[in-house]
Amino acid sequence: MSVFLAALAVSTGSLVTAAGTAQAATPLPTHVFAPYFEAWTGESPAALAQQSGAKHLTMAFIQAATKGSCTVYWNGDTGMPIANSTFGSDIATIRSRGGDVIPSFGGYTADNTGTEIADSCTSVDSIAAAYESVITTYDVPRLDMDIEDNSLTNSAGIDRRNKAIKKVQDWAAASGRSLQISYTLPTTTRGLADSGLAVLRNAVSNGARVDVVNLMTFDYYDNAAHQMATDTQTAATGLVSQLAALYPGKTQAQLWASVGVTEMIGVDDFGPAETFTTADAATVYNWAVSKGINEISFWALQRDNGSCPGGAAADNCSGIAQDTWFFSHAFEPFTGGTSVPGNDFSVTANPASAALDPGKSATATIGTAVTSGSAQQVALSVTGAPAGVTASVSPGTVTAGGTATLSVSTTTAAVPGVYPLTVTGAATSGSHSTTFTLTVNGTPPAGGVVNGGFESGALSPWSAAGDAIVATPAHSGTKALQVVPTASATGEAAQNVTLAPNHAYTLKAWVQGSYAYVGVRGGASASTWTSSSGWTQLSVPFTTGASGVVTVYVHGWYGQSALYADDFSIS
Repeated sequence: MSVFLAALAVSTGSLVTAAGTAQAATPLPTHVFAPYFEAWTGESPAALAQQSGAKHLTMAFIQAATKGSCTVYWNGDTGMPIANSTFGSDIATIRSRGGDVIPSFGGYTADNTGTEIADSCTSVDSIAAAYESVITTYDVPRLDMDIEDNSLTNSAGIDRRNKAIKKVQDWAAASGRSLQISYTLPTTTRGLADSGLAVLRNAVSNGARVDVVNLMTFDYYDNAAHQMATDTQTAATGLVSQLAALYPGKTQAQLWASVGVTEMIGVDDFGPAETFTTADAATVYNWAVSKGINEISFWALQRDNGSCPGGAAADNCSGIAQDTWFFSHAFEPFTGGTSVPGNDFSVTANPASAALDPGKSATATIGTAVTSGSAQQVALSVTGAPAGVTASVSPGTVTAGGTATLSVSTTTAAVPGVYPLTVTGAATSGSHSTTFTLTVNGTPPAGGVVNGGFESGALSPWSAAGDAIVATPAHSGTKALQVVPTASATGEAAQNVTLAPNHAYTLKAWVQGSYAYVGVRGGASASTWTSSSGWTQLSVPFTTGASGVVTVYVHGWYGQSALYADDFSIS
């Protein structure tokens, strides 16, 4: 039993006693940009916040480990308790840089599996104690409730959640603590559906204050044509009308100041028909400043890169061509709420790829567009051409809104393979780039994972400590690799592989076990993971650097049981 629940057991019902002495958390800015951080990836939120420039993060997600439990963990992972040992130092670092975090309860998985705390736990006091434990452990000024899917129809859970929020708000007020509550809810393009409104109506009936209603302006799944920036504006306008009916004493300015929007940058889960573009970012930013809304967010910080243009929705890339951290940089000035974006532009290639036999050539149109402010001069250049390939852009300078021609030619000595060429536009406001993917037809040079099926019965050339070759379980053949994490360290096996330089590849491997990661580092950096009791194939696209050398690895998260890997390949 936690100290909070233990205190509740002996108190007269006061949650103030349960939580101990409150500290004075610093309130969030009136207007804040706080993208979601995927807390299950093993990455450091402080490091990514610094790299992206996003001072504030929404941390996703907190939930129970099993349905029926009243104890919460990060990601429902019992190895990630609500304690200073989990993200405590990261949050302190973020705060030392002038930022903060917003812990988010729920999320689609929890809402779908009954592990959202108010759905899982039937004790209002225990739910309130869970909220208070997060507040006091990390000294945060806001909690977010991400309520979707089955949680929207669980009337008992909705009522328990709002009753617990009211108890926590009373505790915070008695303790002199600044505390805000936000509800993150799915939306239509015209405002909340009735299921979302029901959550807010219940909050009103329970006296629970909702400071921010954060609309998920994506995943509409209505098979309609979408312009995502326009849909954001119409959804928020509809919400303000709905809030006016719920809170008739508020002015229009106060209603707009309680609105938040969360975009899904790039391609959302529905597919390319719902794509939030780099141009949409400028439109939403300018609109958000003009309306004075409270929050801009997006899903998710780890997706803010263009490593998978043309792809589907993924947790680690946006699916569109973009600069790394483009959306973070576009929205960062919103924090504080007074700045107006200056001149900026975008760069595109049409077509974005070509396949050539050695000795052939191709062209593409490089387009530029004004995304904010006024048109400016943009200097264009292209890099990444391998031996036997030449690439140039003409004219070398255009006014934003103009076009140029990318010319690519190959010689008979060009090495077959896939080569990303980077076209960069530079101006006084900064630089942006786009990728033109050149495929030189033919068979690429040999190279790949050695002993990828472990049928030799030996680890070599894999470097590993404490790992072993086992006969069962094996995905194919008679052998597989067993990777054994410890209580305090990841278990890992790795080998160096030499491939063609500046070439696009895909690493594949079969794994089973908790938090099994497969990836490459060194000359390229990419990874993915799964938690599965059965064999699951992971696929990791990557592009080599100038040397062609990468380190292929598989590892398991510390504190987890052994995992198994088999049948590594690179193609």
